[in-house]
Amino acid sequence: MGPAENERRSEARAGDAMTATFTLSATIVRADYANADHAAAIVQMLRVYAMDPMGGGEDLSPQVQADLVPGLAATPAASSILAYVGDEVAGLANLMTTFSSFGGKPLINIHDIVVSKEHRGLGIGRKLFAEIESIARDIGACKVTLEVLEGNETARGLYASLGYGDYQLDPKMGKALFWQKRLET
Repeated sequence: MGPAENERRSEARAGDAMTATFTLSATIVRADYANADHAAAIVQMLRVYAMDPMGGGEDLSPQVQADLVPGLAATPAASSILAYVGDEVAGLANLMTTFSSFGGKPLINIHDIVVSKEHRGLGIGRKLFAEIESIARDIGACKVTLEVLEGNETARGLYASLGYGDYQLDPKMGKALFWQKRLET
C-alpha cells in the first residue's frame, strides 16, 4: 500500500500569531513477520506501548521481546500493521481475526494499537484504523472490536469519533465488561 498523504497547511490564529498545523505523510504497511525490519519495529512499538502509562508503565521483559514476533508468526489469526513516517516507525496495530458466533462472520479484534508520543495527534491513528477497517471489509468481517482503559480519554475520543462505542446486547443488562485471569506458567 502506498503512502497515505495529508496536506501541510498553516492556519492564522487570533491576533498576529501564526500556528503551523502539520499532518505528516505516513506509510501504512501490513507487517511481514519474516522481515527483520518489520519484526524489530513491532518489538520497538510494543515496548513504547508497554512503557506508556496506558500500557502499564513497564518495559517488556527480554523474554517477551524475544518471543513476541515468533509467537505472532505462529498464531494463524494474528496480523500486524505498521505506520512509518519516512524510515521511522511511528505506529503499530496487532490484530486477531476470530469469528462472531452471533454475527456468523469473521471479526477483527485490535489487540494492541499504539502511536509513538512524538507522532500523536498527527492523524496516524486514523490511518491505522482506516487500514484495519479495509482488512475487515476484505474478509467480510461483521465488526472490529477493541479494549480501552476508562482513563484513556484521548484514545476514547478518537475511537468514538470513528464510530466505536460500548458493547451491549440489551441495555437493561448493562455493558459488556472485559475480564481476565492470569495463568501461572
